[in-house]
Amino acid sequence: MAKKKRAAQQRSPQAPALPRPETREIAVAQITDKYSEYPSDGLTPVRLAEIFKEADAGDVLRQAELFEEMEEKDPHLFSQLQTRKNAVTGLDFEIIPFDSDDPRDKEIAEFVETQINGIEGLEDIMLDLLDAIGKGFAVSEIMWGYDEGHVVVTDIRSRQQKRFFWDSTDDSFQVRTAEAPGGMQLPKNKFILHRYKARSGHTSRAGVLRVCAWMYLFKNYTLKDWVAFCEVYGMPLRLGKYQPGASEADKRALMQALIQIGADAAGIFPDGTTIDFVNTEKASSIDLYERLARYCDEQISKAILGQTLTSDSGGGSYAQSKTHNDVRHDLTVADCKALAATFRRDLIRPLVEFNFGEDKRIPYMRFDAEESEDLEQTANILGVLIEKTGLKVPTSYIYKKFSIPKPEGNEEIAAPATPAAPAAPGAGFGGLSFKNQPAAAQIALKAPPMGDHGTQDRIDRLAAVATKKSAGAFKKAFGPVLKLLEKVDTLEELRDMMEDDKTVASLYEEMDVSDVEELLQKVMVYANLEGRAVEDGRA
Repeated sequence: MAKKKRAAQQRSPQAPALPRPETREIAVAQITDKYSEYPSDGLTPVRLAEIFKEADAGDVLRQAELFEEMEEKDPHLFSQLQTRKNAVTGLDFEIIPFDSDDPRDKEIAEFVETQINGIEGLEDIMLDLLDAIGKGFAVSEIMWGYDEGHVVVTDIRSRQQKRFFWDSTDDSFQVRTAEAPGGMQLPKNKFILHRYKARSGHTSRAGVLRVCAWMYLFKNYTLKDWVAFCEVYGMPLRLGKYQPGASEADKRALMQALIQIGADAAGIFPDGTTIDFVNTEKASSIDLYERLARYCDEQISKAILGQTLTSDSGGGSYAQSKTHNDVRHDLTVADCKALAATFRRDLIRPLVEFNFGEDKRIPYMRFDAEESEDLEQTANILGVLIEKTGLKVPTSYIYKKFSIPKPEGNEEIAAPATPAAPAAPGAGFGGLSFKNQPAAAQIALKAPPMGDHGTQDRIDRLAAVATKKSAGAFKKAFGPVLKLLEKVDTLEELRDMMEDDKTVASLYEEMDVSDVEELLQKVMVYANLEGRAVEDGRA
């Protein structure tokens, strides 16, 4: 009833007129956008704190410029942010109808998906919006247009963060434009505003680069000292001596000589003065600068990717690396959900309103952020669900899950071998009825029916099928053992744990061998039936 009502509303001539988009370009890119004051030149803790205070007050200009420089000057910081962004832009996505059973919702979702996929440079647009991960927010302007009676997106253009600010009176988010240099509020359905909340608080303080800024500052100090150290390391100390009655001119001449010796390996100085070269002993800890720089890099990696083992070289067990990679995947999933929510609010919703007048039943956007899985195991699970429970699985899902193209027209398709005719109800071997043996009737080993019963060929085939079927059962049974192996780094640690009686007893209790027992029972029943068939034939 509700579906018919919505359809009638769409067809009704009295329905309100559809809203119209703003087709003018509001925040036109200016030539001055590419210029920067380079606030990181001579950056000190005091200046960094001042920049942050300005951002807290709503003016993020210098903070945005600083964050740009941080990405440009620090290769490690740049690579970590690129890793975080590319983990999302490389994923496929789909548009899901608000109600998959409603034809109207399906029509809307198909229209939206066609429009979004038709936007040129969509990956670059996503990359620009994911800039919010580092800077707290990112803004792009939508260029609306018309095509065959539909409102369409002709382009989406990124806007510099330094063009935006929060008004100090009402904390409203505004943009500076040529027409409104003092700022204006963002028109409705005109901009995509993607916010990233690394932590709770105001958007101007939410980006991860705000956290990394201090490590960036300390690392800069370290690199400057390291370069200065490398410049003079190993060179002897040049010590000049002058007579007690030497004039100021003689002292200046001696100093100039020392400088020239260091730079040009040559110099002149007045008679009566001497220069000694003092060789210093090697520093006891010459890697101090590198250790401090690596420490800063590790803290940056933790802030951006949540871990270090997949981003920095260093020791660590396989189990630790896997755990850290899972943490990074969690961040990717969170980034995908946040970006999908932004697209739904600022792009999909106005696209639907302009073309269908619908403001509630908005399609969803979903990224395929699932990790790679064992397709063979997935196929087995689908087979069991379909065969045993009668679950209705759409073929479109199976085609997409296994990346198999749908056959078109009279295209030749692969087909399974023709199975043997099923036995008559109640038929069996040697008088043993399948009807009275439910375990045998549902053996599910699917041994090849060809060949005489009881032959070695059939027994070998049965063993091969049973071995293949046992892989999943044994994996389930030895699951606790595999978990135990992930906790240790060496065989010695494993040996020590296995010498503990409590650990061994607990391991036996956790091991589930029910599937193995069931499989063995089925194989034994099948083998028994084969033997009975042979005996029955001989009789």
